[in-house]
Formats: sequence, structure tokens, C-alpha cells
Amino acid sequence: MTFEPGAVRERALRLALENALRHGAPPRPESVLGALLGSDAALRPHRGELSGTVESVIAEVSLLDAEHRKSRLAELGGPLTTTSARKEAEAKHEQEHGLPPLPGAEMGKVVLRLAPFPSGSLHIGNARGLFVNQEYRQRYRGKFFLVFDDTVGSEEKRPVPESYDLILQDMAAAGIQPDAIYYKSDRLELYYRDLPRLLDLGAAYVCTCPAELLRKNREAGVACPERSRETPWQRDQWAGMLGGRYAPGEAVVRIKTDMGHPNPAFRDRVLFRISDFHHPRVGTRYRVWPMLEYAFAIDDVELGITHVIRGKELIIEDMMEEALWRALGLRGPAFLHWGLLRIRETKISKSKSYQDVKSGAYDGWADPRTWSLSSLSRRGIRPQAIRDFVLSFGLSQSDIEVPAETLYAENRRLLDPTTPRRAFVPRPRRLRVEGMPGDLRVARLANHPERPEMGEREVEISDAFFLPEADLLKNAGKEIRLKDLLNVQLPPQVPPSEGVEADGEAGAEVIATFTTRPNKPLPRIQWVAAKGATHIDVFTLEDPHLLGMGEASLSSSREGQLFQFERFGFVRADPQPEDPEQPRRFIFAHP
Repeated sequence: MTFEPGAVRERALRLALENALRHGAPPRPESVLGALLGSDAALRPHRGELSGTVESVIAEVSLLDAEHRKSRLAELGGPLTTTSARKEAEAKHEQEHGLPPLPGAEMGKVVLRLAPFPSGSLHIGNARGLFVNQEYRQRYRGKFFLVFDDTVGSEEKRPVPESYDLILQDMAAAGIQPDAIYYKSDRLELYYRDLPRLLDLGAAYVCTCPAELLRKNREAGVACPERSRETPWQRDQWAGMLGGRYAPGEAVVRIKTDMGHPNPAFRDRVLFRISDFHHPRVGTRYRVWPMLEYAFAIDDVELGITHVIRGKELIIEDMMEEALWRALGLRGPAFLHWGLLRIRETKISKSKSYQDVKSGAYDGWADPRTWSLSSLSRRGIRPQAIRDFVLSFGLSQSDIEVPAETLYAENRRLLDPTTPRRAFVPRPRRLRVEGMPGDLRVARLANHPERPEMGEREVEISDAFFLPEADLLKNAGKEIRLKDLLNVQLPPQVPPSEGVEADGEAGAEVIATFTTRPNKPLPRIQWVAAKGATHIDVFTLEDPHLLGMGEASLSSSREGQLFQFERFGFVRADPQPEDPEQPRRFIFAHP
């Protein structure tokens, strides 16, 4: 196939429709792109151009229900992929994207760790370490430790007391129980134990250089004058650090590395420093705190860790651990790395989220804008979907950026078959239908359009409905269909609400005329019966208070109950409001 945009788009659309019908949800962009490139090698030089095409066809497919996907695929000539070819492609994808074997791993002897800094809830970025380590633990019937990296951090980064429980709750919600839990703040004496030996070996030294002088020397590759002082002096300075002789910033312990190393950041890095910070677990019992690399160099050996799996941005920390092991004559674990994984629509900053939570700008760590695991749970995004999402990227060291839809597609695949449908109208406007049939007082609506076994619900109706004001304005003068109910003629003009956002009461009532009942190829508009309708407040990432009207049964929904608001998206019910006059609150998951 030559690169003809129209023909290529049609092929991509057929592949996307086929994938969506097979899995019951819009496909992931990389799945369609991979199938497209695999269908014709001549397309591979155009990979960059095809990404936009693929995203476009997926957006088109996501707007169609299953019935329309089938008919659209038939119009285009049916499936492109044979069953055998599809299975071969899926096997290849699994081989390429699955987790590789751990080097030197022995069944029953693998020991892994997750080491979060307790400054908030685990976030979507931490999920990769959580689920990758869990998968390897299960594969090798090994152990998985949770090691709280709760040293003092920097002036801007401090352990937060409630974070310990938040992280444990996140792991429990993910269905992962660590084999043991350790706190670095409990292990200070262990870290102190080996430092004198490093001083005696000439592998470390105490430095009291002013910060500015030290920075210039490191950049120039010039050693600190105290680097060559004899062991008794080094021992005395170390004792002085422990005994309170120095204030914070006046003395640190450094490892001796190559001052000519091409990376200045690796030259004589800090091992210990002084801080008067009040630690949430040990108070002011300790003033001399280890840096991350030193603490893990000791712990990874003491705890018997066999493999450390983390982001490639921490490779310099690997180098530090290895330098310490060489100096102490120890052997540590193997290191494996992955590249950075970004979700295109998110800007994850744990420190900023902490400030927003602390200030009250965010509704705690479960606020959807934090992208924490607790916030994803509150939105109704299942741990299995997060697991499948992060594991799909394997341990690739390439930096990857994907749309949030990639995660949402995994969750949609899990939710769609069992989640009941309900009616919700955002920014609504009241519509009254003249000439309503007298015998139409109850509408029977399917709880799921493709699952008759999930039954039906009865909705009481009158001649009044709520419809999205935007749909009324767009279709003024047209005949429309109230979805799954009847057809009406809208007036030639629908004046917009003035001065206030449409909320069902804003703006003059729109008067429509009943036409017919049978389904016709008309614009289909979502509606909520005005009789018994309940006020709804939906928290979306774009609007924390998207107001609308929902069908009556939503007012009594249980906390945590999942629904698909038709033509809107999946939502999860928040707790009942304390004030019964307040709207019922739902958290938006995704379309």
C-alpha cells in the first residue's frame, strides 16, 4: 500500500472498529498503530504521521455504540484481520511488551522492594513499581518488602505523618500485601555502624567546606582540602557530627569518587548530613541522617534484596550503591530500569499536590486532580485496569508518553459489561411536550443495552423533561428523538439562558410538540424526566462542580456504586451529603 491518507485512514478505521468490537471498548492507540504498521511494511516510515490518524479514528469509534460499530465495519468491507493473524499478532505483542525474566533469579529466592517517600498517597507513577514488583514476586514465588524511605529529605520535602497509613491503604486497595514493612527512621544505628569503616578505609571523609567553595571545586574537579586528612581527624569529625559540634550545613560526610568523573554530580557525593528537623516517627532523637544512596546500599544487603527495579533517572544512585559495596567488600542486588512514563493530560507533582491538599485547595489526596491511587479509586478506576496499563509497557527504557485514554480503555473494558446505565443531563433546560400521549406515564429502560439479563428499570414521566441546553440550542427548529422514548418537534428558536448557567430552572421553559413514537433517524438527545428528578453534582477534572439533573433513583445510590451516565461517561457515587438539600455527588471516571 502506498501512503494515500484517505485509504490509510479507512484501513485504520476498520482495524479500530474490529478491535473495539472484539474487546468491547475503544482500542488503545498503540494496538491500532501496531496492527496498521504490521499490515504493510511500506507504512512504517510514516509512523509519526500515522499517530494522528490513529487518534482521530479512535475518537470516531469511541462515539459509536456496539450496534453502530458493527454496521460501520460492514459498510467498510468487514474485518481486515483473520483469526490466526490476530492470535499471532497478540502473541507477538505479549512477547514484546511482557516483563522479561529477572537476571540470575532463582525460584523462591527473589526478594524485591518498593521504597516510597511518605509525603502523600501513592500516585499513578508509583503504580509501575507497585505492580511490576508484585508480578515478579508472583512469577518467582518470592518476597516483596515495603521500605519507607523516611529520611529527613530536603527543606522542601519532609515525611508527612498521615502518609504512612495512606500508602498502606493504597497497597491494600490494590490487593497487594507486602511480606514485611521497614522504616528507615528505625535503622539509623545500623547506618552509623559501617561509616567508621569507610573512614578507616579512606573511602569517605568529613567535609566542612562552605557550599559555594565546594560547588566550584567539584565543577573544576578539585578535591576538598579535608579529603586527604588522616583517619584520626576523620573519626574525630564524625564523632563531632554525632555529638552536636556542628550545626546543619556546617559538616557533611562524602564518599571519595573520581574527581575527574565526566559527570560532576557523581564527584564526592554526600553520604550523611545534619538536620534539626522534628521527624514524625523519631522526633529529634537523631540529627545526622543518611542520604538515599547510602541507606539503600546498607539495606539492600541487610534485607537480602536480589533485584532493584526502578526508573532509569536513578542510575546515578545505582552507581553510588555499587561504589559503596566495592569499598565495603559487599555484593548487592541486580538493577533493572524503565524509562519515564507520562500520561499526556497529567502534570504529576507530588509536592504541588501536597501543598494543594494542605491548603484545602484540593479535597484531600482522594481529589481526582492529584492522580493518586486513592483518587483513581474514588473515580472508579479499578486496580486491575491500572495494573494492565502499567504492565503493558514492560521494562522498556524508552521514555513513553500516552494519552489518558490508554488507561481509560483498560478500565472501560472491565466496567462496561457490568455497569448499569442511568440518565444524567449536564447544564439542563426544562422542556415541556405538548400533545403527549395520555397512556405514556412510565418508560421502561434497559439497565444495559447489551445485557438483557441485567433487567429494566421503570421511570415515571409526565409532559416535562430536562435536556442539555446545548442540544436544544443546536437543534432549534428540528425534529429530535428523546432517546429510547419518542419524537418531538422543537420550536424554531430557543433563546439561551441569560446571566446564569443552565441548571434546569434557568431560562424560559422550552415548548415542543409531540410527533411520533417509532424510532426514526433523528438527532438522539439524552433526557431526564422532570418528575422526581434529582440534582446532581459531578466532579470532573475540568470542572469540580458540573451541575445537572439525574433520574430519581440516583438520589438513593450507595457510596461507591458505579454507573454509566448515558452519553456522558462512567461515574462513582460519593457519600450521601449531610444536608439532604445538597445535590447528590458523583465523581467522573472517564468517557
